[in-house]
Amino acid sequence: MLVPLSWLREYCDPELDVLGVEERLTMTGTKVEAIHHHGVSSPERFVVGRVLAAEQHPDADRLKVCQVDLGDDAGAPASIVCGAPNVAAGQTVAVARPGAVMPDGSELQRVELRGVPSEGMILAEQELAIGPGGDGIIVLDDLTPDAEFAPGTPLADVLPIATDVLELEVTPNRPDCLAVYGVARELHAATGAPLGSPPWEQDPGSPGPVTAAEVTVECPDLCPRFTARVFENVTVAPSPLWLKARLSAAGQRPINNVVDITNYVMLLAGQPLHAFDLDRVAGARLTVRRAHDGEQMQTLDGQTRTLDGEMVVIDDADGPTSIAGLMGGARSEVALDTTRVLLEVATWNGPNIHRSSAALGLRSEASSRFEKGLQPEQCLQAQAVATRLMIELCGATVAPGTIDVGSPPPPPQVLRLREERVRAILGVPVARERQEQILNALDFATRRTDDGLDVTVPALRRADVTREVDLIEEVARMDGLERLPATLPARRGAAGRLTHAQRVRREAEDALVGRGLHEIVGWSFADPELLDRLRLPADDQMRRVIAVENPLSEGQSILRPTLLSSLLDAARQNVSRNGPDVSIFESGTVYRAPREGELADEHHALGALLSGRLAPRSWRDAGAEADFFSAKALLAALLDRFHIDWSVQQGSWPFLHPGRAAAVMAREERLGFIGELHPLVAGSWDLERTAVFAVDLGKLAAAAPAVVSFAELASVPSLRQDLAVTMPAGVLAGEVLERVRAAAGEMLEDVDVFDVYTGEQVGEGRRSLALTLTFRARDRTLTDEDVAPLRERIVAALGERGGELRG
Repeated sequence: MLVPLSWLREYCDPELDVLGVEERLTMTGTKVEAIHHHGVSSPERFVVGRVLAAEQHPDADRLKVCQVDLGDDAGAPASIVCGAPNVAAGQTVAVARPGAVMPDGSELQRVELRGVPSEGMILAEQELAIGPGGDGIIVLDDLTPDAEFAPGTPLADVLPIATDVLELEVTPNRPDCLAVYGVARELHAATGAPLGSPPWEQDPGSPGPVTAAEVTVECPDLCPRFTARVFENVTVAPSPLWLKARLSAAGQRPINNVVDITNYVMLLAGQPLHAFDLDRVAGARLTVRRAHDGEQMQTLDGQTRTLDGEMVVIDDADGPTSIAGLMGGARSEVALDTTRVLLEVATWNGPNIHRSSAALGLRSEASSRFEKGLQPEQCLQAQAVATRLMIELCGATVAPGTIDVGSPPPPPQVLRLREERVRAILGVPVARERQEQILNALDFATRRTDDGLDVTVPALRRADVTREVDLIEEVARMDGLERLPATLPARRGAAGRLTHAQRVRREAEDALVGRGLHEIVGWSFADPELLDRLRLPADDQMRRVIAVENPLSEGQSILRPTLLSSLLDAARQNVSRNGPDVSIFESGTVYRAPREGELADEHHALGALLSGRLAPRSWRDAGAEADFFSAKALLAALLDRFHIDWSVQQGSWPFLHPGRAAAVMAREERLGFIGELHPLVAGSWDLERTAVFAVDLGKLAAAAPAVVSFAELASVPSLRQDLAVTMPAGVLAGEVLERVRAAAGEMLEDVDVFDVYTGEQVGEGRRSLALTLTFRARDRTLTDEDVAPLRERIVAALGERGGELRG
């Protein structure tokens, strides 16, 4: 929200400069996002002038040469060339002198126009950024006919030509701060500066029935309160300059006095309004109802909107004339010939307005306020301010009575604020007198009790302040959060240590960082097209996705079922920016919809992706490329860190390369998968050969021993022997190693494959595996005779799978 500082100071002026105001508001929770300057930058170069003469330019039909008295001591008038059609001798005008900095940042210079010198500019509204203006200049005599301004009078004394503007970031729970008076109340509580009377304190209107119009509300659950007043003898015209200037500084475009009043009151009181031309309301009767599916209407922006049954419309005898809380209809808008106005101020259901706004793609200043939840009491506050302005600025006559449809608002809530509880929560005591002062400044009513205060919550804070701790927050932020000492919370016996699963997660992430991988943090949302791009069949468990009810976009409308979603997107981003070598990992949650009778599968996973070279290219080494085995080596470094008895078993996934994919097992528990991406999947993300793995960190933590036992180092040497066997090509190396371990028994300390050979010497359909066997006994040094029986058992065990000892 944009709040002109000059407007704010009318209700609360703490005698601080703009930076002081910004600091106090930000430190009390009403964050000032930015400070802008609206209008001119050097007010001293803008003065009042009097046109002494206005003669036709000798060389231009549309220009006049004016002699303007600027109040200079020398008495010589300034020659100014002006192109405005309404400039004339005798006028009191606004003038910018040479050296003046205009609102667009340009500096005014002495110039010659068609051979005639011009020593300044006679100004129009748009040149001062106080309104849209037109072709004519500002004539001060027309604005203030009863006042006389001497030439040379600073223009800032006559017109609001410059102000600082605060851009506020208002949190959704504080719609009361989407109003100038609401911000003034915050500033009053934060600084102690006096607060002006509420602008709705005096109401020229009256209660009672209205004979000229009728209103029916058919959906009171979506419209808790609807008020309306009728104004006769309305003169629609441009707004006065002070109103235009104020709206322009607040980011609103002035239109005419009636529409400008509704915008002005909304900015001041925080309650949106809407003005109907009563003569264009068919039947002089409005009905608030749910829209019909497919119903259409044209809004003020000229677009035709298609509605659904969850939206609320205001209609008359000819159909919908306004979308409730969002925008009025073109059919009943106020025009220059309007003489009778029906002014509507209503309260709408916030979630319904938010839903309708999103469904229609239509956001407005009104909807941004209604969706945060306004209170019924605000209706008549806005009516009071608007009624006074309609009388003053439009010459209107307010008809007797006020249409007021709705249930009485709920009674105010009374909360107990205990002095001891304030001290316990904040860590320091706050005097009861100070608590009263703060809460009263924020419009809370208080009454002292034995242990604290009974606090009555004002209507504007009804939805925000519901508990004692909310009152403590109000006291803390106004007393000064920055003054609270740093204290530790009560521990109450808490151990304060990480769980086993948390330690495993951190150590796993550290292990991958230590291997040179970069961590990414991706969205938990994913594109539904991900499922097809991963080539998942209809019955795959990864297709059990959870849909987001209110997605940010279609591309983020499901929760990701796998970390591949963000890993692949991040890899493509790097490759598209000339970073073909990618080594990344992510630790995050994945989601899958529940089967019937089960809970949703929501677990923390760890995934890694390798693509391109694993190390930088050098003059003597081109660098190894990422493949299945480089990913397996990385996985081994990760799992061996936790002393997990793990293995890989052949498996297949639609998104992995056939024959280059495996399941990661911890005994009988599947932890995840490892493999190279299927070429079609890799190509869908513009990647070349890419290896990935992903494991369930919860299962990994369960498989990792909480306490690792260390065995005493052996004092005797080991015995190493090499063994070469030929095996059928279909027998996996992992199975060979398992058979070797089972046959050799406890004396075999380690076994590994150090060479693989295929060719004519081993025959077609076979391959040779070279194994390194390491034997050790705890009590003696082994000899060849000791391990010969073990070697024979190993050969026999491999022979059961077609293995033969090679030459």
